[in-house]
Amino acid sequence: MKTIDLRSDTVTEPTPAMREAMARAEVGDDVYGEDPSVNHLQAMAAEMMGKEAALFVPSGTMGNLASILAHCQRGDEVIVGDKAHTFLYEAGGISALGGIHSCQLPNQPDGTIAIEHLHAAIRPKDIHQPPTRLIALENTHNRCGGVVLSPEYCWQVAEFAKEQGILTHLDGARIFNAAVSLGISAKELAEPFDSVTFCLSKALCAPVGSLICGSQPFIERVRRVRKQLGGGMRQAGVLAAAGIVALETMVDRLAEDHARAKRLAEKLNSAPHLILEPGSPATNMIFAQLDSGCPVTTKKVCEALKERGVQVGAIEPHRFRIVVHYWIDDNAVDVAANAFWEVLKELSH
Repeated sequence: MKTIDLRSDTVTEPTPAMREAMARAEVGDDVYGEDPSVNHLQAMAAEMMGKEAALFVPSGTMGNLASILAHCQRGDEVIVGDKAHTFLYEAGGISALGGIHSCQLPNQPDGTIAIEHLHAAIRPKDIHQPPTRLIALENTHNRCGGVVLSPEYCWQVAEFAKEQGILTHLDGARIFNAAVSLGISAKELAEPFDSVTFCLSKALCAPVGSLICGSQPFIERVRRVRKQLGGGMRQAGVLAAAGIVALETMVDRLAEDHARAKRLAEKLNSAPHLILEPGSPATNMIFAQLDSGCPVTTKKVCEALKERGVQVGAIEPHRFRIVVHYWIDDNAVDVAANAFWEVLKELSH
């Protein structure tokens, strides 16, 4: 029985076209800047984000870490949301490896950080306090339900940051999901920021890699940081080739994932003891909770679902994350919904 894996879009496997491109990839030594496939991917990424240059890195976590290390010095402070991936799920890298202090402000349900909170968080010029150097946002925002930050909000933050003489970074791991949801280009979402990262290995289905985009001087600093972190790759064109196919073929079809997520949510909407979070799904992620009368936890539900060939994420004792991606077709939606109904009926008795 083939498993229907809805835990994350990170479980996506490369498409046949990607595998063929990887096998045929023209390669060179990327640390020397001589891998033609990597160079082509980086040029594509910079163009799509409207930036001067880009750098290929192994992961989104390294992309965010290298970007923040390139923007900040030891003892500087970066403002992040308290539900940001950079704060919650990147092993404290900016502090452990960069000596960079983080100021965590509350994320609103829509993924934003209130402008008045940003105002209040800017440090005065005082030797007792770390200087505020950077604001980092996330779009789409994972822990806030895969919600989309609007271009208007992003420009508001960027203009505020410029007034304060500080920089901005966007964790755009799923920026293409945000762009497709809004019906605009990723370039429009990236434009306000000094730097942006995005992932190839989530909904775009490539096996490995992320891109960091920004000005040419910034990317030169990031290249050095990547080397320090052990991220310098040699014949990385075999990976970049899959990324090129991802950018050429996988972006526009993300609307299909969003539509299937909505269809699955509709099927789950009245399932026993299951409550969909308001507005979910905003993109390709469904967030749902077990009500207070449910006698079991999400872990127990997930175990029973797995026995039926369906996997979903139990991110809290009573909260699920269900992620739709390229490898989830209409039949998988039906099977997953039916399994949820069956399991919740059985376990609630």
